[in-house]
Formats: sequence, C-alpha cells, structure tokens
Amino acid sequence: MPMSAATETVSAVPSPSAVLPEGVRAGNENLVRLTEPAGVKVRALVAREQRGGLLRVAITGGGCNGLSYKMKFVSEPRKGDILVQSAGVPVLVDAKTALYLKGTVLDYSNKLIAGGFKFSNPNAKASCSCGESFSV
Repeated sequence: MPMSAATETVSAVPSPSAVLPEGVRAGNENLVRLTEPAGVKVRALVAREQRGGLLRVAITGGGCNGLSYKMKFVSEPRKGDILVQSAGVPVLVDAKTALYLKGTVLDYSNKLIAGGFKFSNPNAKASCSCGESFSV
C-alpha cells in the first residue's frame, strides 16, 4: 500500500512546528485520528505518567482474533516512524503498523461499562467484543 497520500518525508523533533528527526516521516489523520475525548485523556495520561510525550500505537500478533492494538508512551521516535499530530497529541506509528491502521479512529469513553479507548479500524474484518484484537 503506498503511504505517499498519508505521509511525506521530512527530516529532527516531534512538534507541529519543528523539523522531524532523521528518518521520521510526517503523517496526517488519514492514517490515524484521535477524537477530542481521546486527545484529552491521552494528554492527561502523559502529564500523570511522565514517561514521554509521544503516544506509540502498534499492532502486534496475539489476542482472540490474531492481531491486537498496543499503546505506550515514549520520549523518542525511531527511524522509519510516521508522526501524526491529532487532537493535540503526537502519535507515532511504525511502517508495518501503518499498513493495518490506515483510516483508524481512536476514541475514548469514560463510561463505567464498555468505557476506555476504542479503535474503529476500517481494515478489520472481525474484532473481539472487547475491541482490543481484530483480524484482517
């Protein structure tokens, strides 16, 4: 899948006005988009956790349907990452994950039942009831 529509190559520090690190590409919300509630929650977690200001979203093997979403905070991007600014949050996606994530919306709900982060991935053919794993 060509990534040119969702990325452009630039070259050193993840903020909207800064030049990106060597080997990191700028992406847009066609790759991944956070809703405003998700952005608010991620910014609150960044402030609370103090483990890095970048949200890394990855897809790994596992879960009930074969693939699962992983999120963690990091302080530095890696070579080959795509950086997307969405809802005031810098989101990092590696090139392999980008193949499965394109068009995904990340939402957050604070409801007592079925609350938390939810991925809406147009590439998923099936997903489990918890929304943490999917298949393509």
